Amino acid sequence: MFLIAGPCAIESRDCVMQTAETLKRICEEIGVPLYFKSSYDKANRTSASPRGIGMEEGLRILQEVKSQFGLPILTDVHESWQCAPVAEVADVVQIPAFLSRQTDLLQAAARTGRIVNVKKGQFMAPWDMGGAISKIDAVSPNASEEGRVWLTERGSSFGYGRLVVDMSSLVEMRRYGCPVVYDATHSVQQPSAQSGVTGGNREMVPHLMRAALAVGIDGLFIETHPDPDQAISDAANQVRLSDMASLLRQAIEIDTLIHHKK
Repeated sequence: MFLIAGPCAIESRDCVMQTAETLKRICEEIGVPLYFKSSYDKANRTSASPRGIGMEEGLRILQEVKSQFGLPILTDVHESWQCAPVAEVADVVQIPAFLSRQTDLLQAAARTGRIVNVKKGQFMAPWDMGGAISKIDAVSPNASEEGRVWLTERGSSFGYGRLVVDMSSLVEMRRYGCPVVYDATHSVQQPSAQSGVTGGNREMVPHLMRAALAVGIDGLFIETHPDPDQAISDAANQVRLSDMASLLRQAIEIDTLIHHKK
């Protein structure tokens, strides 16, 4: 199992470097491969709230993380023209859930030759992800390579202001032969639940994480922050950085047990 983790948005260099250093130490201690994730722009905010530090400065900070800590980088893109400059730094280009059917964006990400992580839209069935894969493979220089596309489950819309996770989705998406990732923090979001701001319930993260691991996943996605209540994005569902070590030890125990039984 690999881990995708970091603060939701790049708020400052200090926050990013502190989080990266802590995550690297924890992951080395327990033997989990880490992809550091943070976003330079949150373009799909519920309202006109702060979006992040911007692409130029954000990529500079992510390059510093890569150089100083030797960590592979994952970050998301929102427009096709962003893919090429992002791929100069990122090892994995991520397609946000709301944009997971955007053909031009998927194919621009594929043309970079980087791994493309597609987050399943809250409005999509797991079997719909075959369309995203086919769009990527149509132009990807790595179309024949295993692991060139990752598929990430992050919950499905359930009425207004609520997400639910169908664990069978993880099984369904595995049939495409791609690594399947479970996003434990976005799955506990409560969209637009706090007067125009997305809410959430981080207390549910460990429970849903354990369920997904029991079903069987290849990667785990957890956004984390030194002081999540003060974060500019996803304050209610990010995990406290101080809780990550114990959470990941639980994850490794379950993952090891599941793979041993297989």
